[in-house]
Amino acid sequence: MALSTQTTSARSSGLALALDGGTRKSHSAAENTAFVAGFFRGISNEATFVKLVTSLWFVYDTMESSFDAATDKSVRAMDYPALRRKHALEQDLAHFYGSDWRQLVQPSIATKAYVEHIKKVADGDKQWLLVAHMYTRYLGDLFGGQMMMGMATKSLNLDGGKGVEFYKFDQIADNKAFIEDWYSQANQLPLSDEEKAALVEEANVVFRYNIAIFEELDGNAIKAMFSLALASLRDKFRA
Repeated sequence: MALSTQTTSARSSGLALALDGGTRKSHSAAENTAFVAGFFRGISNEATFVKLVTSLWFVYDTMESSFDAATDKSVRAMDYPALRRKHALEQDLAHFYGSDWRQLVQPSIATKAYVEHIKKVADGDKQWLLVAHMYTRYLGDLFGGQMMMGMATKSLNLDGGKGVEFYKFDQIADNKAFIEDWYSQANQLPLSDEEKAALVEEANVVFRYNIAIFEELDGNAIKAMFSLALASLRDKFRA
């Protein structure tokens, strides 16, 4: 797809504006979890980082398989190959665990809950809600990827920059232009106002699942379970 050359940002209107505005509190909550705060202070350790990479692989494996199987036009329109992360995560897992990593990795409790939620959405009659998963994960990866990669490489003393393929978007030359194009495409999706509102709410639910993983990594199982319960309640209330 050709990148947008428009001068007025797509983020100032439509679904793009609704997503950014409607998830602002969730963004803040995610950024202020203990693990994320610790990561940016450079005090994360390799064992915790590997757990994060492992959790992300289970999430992206399920998420991207769901995109492949989806028949919904909105999901198809927003599924940019350049954003796919599964294979990058597999390279990272091979670096940390070795070639037999598939026999060694296990999903955590919070990861299992997140994966089951993705499957539920993918198997339902509102597959377009998967766009909220693309927004929450992919744009976050792209926005903070370079910084996270640098911090991880430095604080974990990763040899030759290995173990951070997840944060490398080699097919994207200009992050800002790419993200602008993603938002522009989102604004063109044939969704009603009610469906757009549901999409924003789904993005907030997805944030909760991600927050639970961060809190679990930080060793706070109670907070993680609370976040999972809140995500589940929001989902049930919407239904």
